[in-house]
Amino acid sequence: MNPEAPPVPRCDEEHLRRVGVEIEFAAIAPLRAAQLVQEHFGGSLEQFDPHRFKILDSRWGNFTIELDSKYVHPDHQVLEENTPDDSEWHHLRREIHQRSRRLLGDAVAGIVPTEIVCPPIPWLALNELDSLFDALRLEGARDTRDSLLYGFGLHLNPEVPSLEADSLLAHLRAYMILAAWLREEIDIDITRQILPHANPFTKEYALKVLDAAYAPDLDTLIEDYLTANPSRNRELDLLPLFAYLRPDHPNPLLAGELVSPRPTFHYRLPNAQLSQPDWSAVCEWNRWVEVERLAADTELLAERSATYVDHYRRSHMPQWLDRLKEWMKE
Repeated sequence: MNPEAPPVPRCDEEHLRRVGVEIEFAAIAPLRAAQLVQEHFGGSLEQFDPHRFKILDSRWGNFTIELDSKYVHPDHQVLEENTPDDSEWHHLRREIHQRSRRLLGDAVAGIVPTEIVCPPIPWLALNELDSLFDALRLEGARDTRDSLLYGFGLHLNPEVPSLEADSLLAHLRAYMILAAWLREEIDIDITRQILPHANPFTKEYALKVLDAAYAPDLDTLIEDYLTANPSRNRELDLLPLFAYLRPDHPNPLLAGELVSPRPTFHYRLPNAQLSQPDWSAVCEWNRWVEVERLAADTELLAERSATYVDHYRRSHMPQWLDRLKEWMKE
């Protein structure tokens, strides 16, 4: 399967748009996962703590491979704490802190996922990332379908085609219209449905955004989003993008340590399905491209936005998905 071209394939004449990818899985320790990354993309392997590694200066940039919990990694505020006297007690405290975090990581390694955070790569090179996924599969990586304890996801971070409010609004509208179809296509795992990490937008917010009279400037778009979505746990998380666009915004959601400012959409919905040979990053990218295609078609987007608003203001019946399926066949 080849990655499909989005309507705006380049960020400028020389550079293809890039996509950051994050994937979670179990049964492969961070060190071994880092070694597989190095085998595929080169670079130097460096260990930052017992459960966090980096591949530096690969041909695509820097990869981070770690257990996905801050509680299994040393807290740098503790390690770098300045004290009036460099006493034996403070040395002991730091040593106990590091050892306890390492032991906790060892204990929960079968439940807390290993995560690979990839550098942004050109969308046309996503096949190369799938070769790494194949290696993880052959190594025995377990995914979200392997246990009720697992709720592992694949996150895509596509570079936005434009930073203008009209473009961002169009993509948000297109996503809201297609969200039910995407969930059906992906077949969201029951554990991930229960967990809050990729919650859908509320119908009230969707109706507000899809109303033809809604024409916000960028600051209004951001404020309305923050009011309606006081959480990073949305299937399409715009907090990293808004933190990039408004670095001095006073809302603490945009300054949290878990929000990395970047000019991308943060698409959190897909399952991680490494154990399935027909699943790939390209597969999920191609589904995302349907959102971009609808966003780029101004007339069709307006027509389907009006249909969505009319449907949900008249009825809460589930026939919307049936209509979406018919549209996607056209």
